[in-house]
Amino acid sequence: MIFKGLLEDARSIRDRDPAARSTLEVFLLYPGFHILIWHRIAHWLYLHKRFFLARWVSQLGRSFTGIEIHPGAKIGRGLFIDHGMGIVIGETAEVGDYCTIYHGVTLGGTGHDKGKRHPTIGNNVLIATGAKVLGPFKVGDNSNIGANAVVLQEVPPNSTVVGLKARVVKIDGQRVPSFDLDHVNVPDPLSQELCRLERRVYNNERRLQEEEEQIKERKDKQ
Repeated sequence: MIFKGLLEDARSIRDRDPAARSTLEVFLLYPGFHILIWHRIAHWLYLHKRFFLARWVSQLGRSFTGIEIHPGAKIGRGLFIDHGMGIVIGETAEVGDYCTIYHGVTLGGTGHDKGKRHPTIGNNVLIATGAKVLGPFKVGDNSNIGANAVVLQEVPPNSTVVGLKARVVKIDGQRVPSFDLDHVNVPDPLSQELCRLERRVYNNERRLQEEEEQIKERKDKQ
């Protein structure tokens, strides 16, 4: 049935969201739950090759909730989408059971793959605000992906992943050696590149100035 498991989904959200007071409140007021209803309908249509209707239903869900889930995506039980605005989940993405996804997350592709283009998320995975998981690889069960992380390769189970170019910093609760994480002073690749360009311009200006001085000296000697 299309709506099988919705009550379980609502109860899962109620139990994991400290702001939720009742299952009824989740049913009536939570866009992260509403999009699961829209997606179940769209996914059923997609599986029955009603592709246009499936996209139409998914776009209706997007317009009402701000959450875009392609009708082809496979969503497991008990997904908790918190806040939800700006979430995008691609066509070949798969999300396991009892995952938590915060607003601004993208489960997308890199544009270089065909067929399976989007990630497979295991069970009990938490993906924090603004994270981007891009490509046809797996994120292992019970893993945590930090806010604004950009994940481009497979994540082992029970791992914690952070960073603009995401790296595993913990596995099974133990810190991965040779990685000293600074949560405050995270490197900004754009700023680093601008600094490199600024140094290059400065060095070129110095060379030009030295060459002009050498030319002037030669003229004076003549």
